Order: sequence, then structure tokens, then C-alpha cells
Amino acid sequence: MTRTILDIHVLQVVPPSNLNRDDTGTPKSAYYGGVRRARVSSQAWKRATRTAFEKLLPPEALGVRTKKIAEALADRIIDRNESLAPVAVQLAAETLKAAAGIKVEVPKRRAKNGDEDSAAPESSYLMFLSSRQLNALAEVTIEGSGPQGDLKVLQTYLKDKENKAKARQAVDSRHSVDIALFGRMVADAADLNVDAASQVAHAISVHKSEIESDYYTAVDDLSGAEESGAGMIGTIDFNSATLYRYAAVDVDELTRNLGLGLRTDEAPSAPVEKAVGAFLDAFVTSLPTGKINTFGNHTLPSAVIVRLRDRRPVSFVGAFEEPVPQGPEGGYLRESCRRLAAYVPDLEKQYGIEAPEHGWVFRVGEETEALEPLGHRVSLDALVREVQEAVAARVSTGAGA
Repeated sequence: MTRTILDIHVLQVVPPSNLNRDDTGTPKSAYYGGVRRARVSSQAWKRATRTAFEKLLPPEALGVRTKKIAEALADRIIDRNESLAPVAVQLAAETLKAAAGIKVEVPKRRAKNGDEDSAAPESSYLMFLSSRQLNALAEVTIEGSGPQGDLKVLQTYLKDKENKAKARQAVDSRHSVDIALFGRMVADAADLNVDAASQVAHAISVHKSEIESDYYTAVDDLSGAEESGAGMIGTIDFNSATLYRYAAVDVDELTRNLGLGLRTDEAPSAPVEKAVGAFLDAFVTSLPTGKINTFGNHTLPSAVIVRLRDRRPVSFVGAFEEPVPQGPEGGYLRESCRRLAAYVPDLEKQYGIEAPEHGWVFRVGEETEALEPLGHRVSLDALVREVQEAVAARVSTGAGA
């Protein structure tokens, strides 16, 4: 059976920065090919991608991941019926318990501090629900609790099998784009889990990367002339790197998670097209914000290679197992592109996975010209549009289904 897999490969130069630090404040790293590389975790870049969705997609297409899920649902209830404000959180907690088995209670730390009466209850783990799912749960809550918003009436309502199934269905349908792409785990109800349609690799430098420290001082503005010395002294660790980034989207899984055509006036492939376009744009252009105000390391990728495959995802990280040496005049980007230009055609030929009609290259600058033969060269906007069209054609014909 053929599949539809979208592979995204990115080369990005990042100056001194601390994009993603460990518990000691040091930039994360990893050993690969026998040398220490700069690393940015997959979670950091997925978070950056999700945040970028907010500028690319309408709020109703996105979800919220939070422990304060009862408050989030209560807000939807109040939006629909302001008179239920005094009991909205209690009603929301009861509906969530019936819909997904989620236990919602005041955190122990707040109860110990005597804040139990004023603090809102929370779930014990992050719960991921789409905007549409929260709206549907709010409707179920209002319908089930009666005109007065009675908790006992709601409890009786949700004991009915059909009503409980309605609440559960509200959680298990109409997934948002971010849930469909990144998945969801519900600890109290495994059948409500959503398998992620995307995979994001840890970004690593193509070369050996050392961690450096910046020793800094700050002057007290109100110090007198007779008061010498700094008001504060500290250090910040940082590194710099040319990163290889990789992500894959299982378009078939994405289609199953989103469903086809949420509205009768849109093409069946429309939800998947929008999700693929948003992910491609957001993953390419997003950047984790660790210490961003300190270093101002706002860069964009120098090169992007995209493949639409029909068998399995394929990373090109093997091209950099042997660390890229510094060029004669400095820098690692030019040699990185040459490595890919030599590695990719040979890999694809040997495994019989060439896809010339479904290969794109977006690149900036003459340092990346070696990538020219690896695919049809496009601008970023054209890349997103053409990938969407190719995905839509496959979804419409049922390829990979």
C-alpha cells in the first residue's frame, strides 16, 4: 500500500545564542559522529511551530493544552450563558469527568496554603482540546444542567449512556490542526489518545560545536562616582551553529485525524491542505525563543528541501555523520550544501525512492547553489502552495488511503 509522506529538511545558520537550555542553563548538545554537536530538542521546535500557527490559522482551527482545562471550559459556558458564571467551573469539572475521565481538583499545593476555596481546580496533567471540542462540551453542559445550572441535574443527565456518549464524542471528534499534527495523550482514557501525524527530529549542528560563556557586568545607575565596581556580575552560556533540521508529516494519518471537509462548501481535501501548508510554513520560519532578548538571534533558514514520498519518511542526517569542516574562508553552509548534493541522489537511487516530480528546493544565496539539482526551485510562498496542491491531488484520489 502506498503512503503519502511529507519530508522537510532545513539548513539554518544560528549566531551566538541559547535557543534551548538544560537544567543548568547550558545550551543542549549531543554527540553524533563522535563529536559534540549543538542540539535543539524536538519539543522546543514543536512548541515554536505551534506558536507560529496562531498567525497562520484562525482560533477555531487550534486547540489549547493546559492543566486549567476546567477554567477553559467554564469560559465557553459563560460565553453562552452568563447566569451560570457562579457554578461554571463546577459544571465544567463534572462534564470533563464524564467525557474523558479527567479528575479535576484544586492542586494540593494551593490547598495546603489555604487557597482551596478561591483556587480553580486543575487536571493532574496537560489536557489538549480543540476550540471546537470545548464549544461542543459547553453545549452539552448547558443542556444537561438545566436552566438553573444545577450540578445534581447535570450528574443525573450524564449518567444516561446516550448523554455520556455525546459528551465523549465531543472530545473525540473535530480535532484541531495542532492536535492532529502533534497528537494527544489522555492518561485517564487511552481510547481518546490521538496518534501524532508529524515527527520532528532534534536539530543538530552539522559540525563540531563548543559551548562558550559570556561574562557580563551591569552598572547600578544610582551609584556615586566614589562607588566603583559593577552592580551585578554573571555569566551566560551560548553556542553558534549551522543546524540541520528535519520533520516528517504522515498525510494519511493527518487526514484520519482531521476528517474530510468540515464544511459542505469546501473540498474534501481542504482541512488537510490547510494543515500541511500551516505546518510547512510554521516549521520552516519558526524559532525557539530561549534567551532571544539577550542574543537577538533572529535568523531564517538558508535552504529548505521538501520531498513528497509514497513509502516512508527519510532523514538526510547521515550526510553529516562525518562533521562538516570549516570552509577555506570560514563557514559551514557551503560545504553542508555540497554534502547534501552528493548524499541525497545516491541515497534515493540506491533505495529506489527518487521522486523528481515531487521534490522542491528553496534556497537563499550563492552558498547554497549546490542544492539546485535536488528539486524544482521555488520561493517559500510557491513552495507552500505547490506542496498543498500535490497533497490535495493525492488525498482526492485516495492515494495512501
